[in-house]
This record gives sequence, C-alpha cells and structure tokens, in this order.
Amino acid sequence: QVHLAESGGGSVQAGGSLRLSCAASGDTLSEMSMGWFRQALGKEREGVAAIDSDGVTTYADSVKGRFTISQDNGKNTLDLQMNSLKPEDSAVYYCAAEDYGLGTLIVDEYHYWGQGTQVTVSS
Repeated sequence: QVHLAESGGGSVQAGGSLRLSCAASGDTLSEMSMGWFRQALGKEREGVAAIDSDGVTTYADSVKGRFTISQDNGKNTLDLQMNSLKPEDSAVYYCAAEDYGLGTLIVDEYHYWGQGTQVTVSS
C-alpha cells in the first residue's frame, strides 16, 4: 500500500509563489505515476500536473508555464512549484499515485490519495 502526505499549502497574494511537497511511503514501484490534483469549492476535482514512469510531465492548460512538477530519484517525494498564482488557483490540492505509470490527468485512474492541503490566493 502507498501512503501519501501533502504539505506546503497556505495563503498568498495573487502573483506570489508556493511550493507544495508530497511524501510517499510504502510499496512504491518504478512503474508508478504520481500527480497533483485540486478541488475548489463547488467544483469537480481536476488534474493539475502529473509525471509518468519515464519522467515525462503533463500539465493542465490553465497552469502550463506557471507550475512545475518534480520528483526525486527514489520517487519518495513529489513537489509542485507554483508561480504567478491567481485567485482561481485557490483549492485543496491533493497528491495522488497510480500503479500503471501512464501519468495522465484523469482522476479516476488514481488509486492512492493524500489528505490534501489548502491553497488560498487573494487578490
């Protein structure tokens, strides 16, 4: 079983930056993909960024050029550097993992989820 724990959320002014981190433990595999998802109040959970088993990254159009996903060599940490934050980025951000290494932004493909960390961007 894979256990995930997010940290680094908080409140920031529009245009500012935050760095989220996810600590992974348990039966992590080289084929595993990990990603960041977010859910704002009243909205469906959506994919933000993901990295597949080969290290290829995928970003949602809304964050491309502003956010960067990265992973350490042992796949036990996953970071999301968020720059030029906008109020519409406000959401609970979740770290997630799946067993197949596809690295998509499809919520239903991910089996393991962290508890989430709140990000609030004020104008």
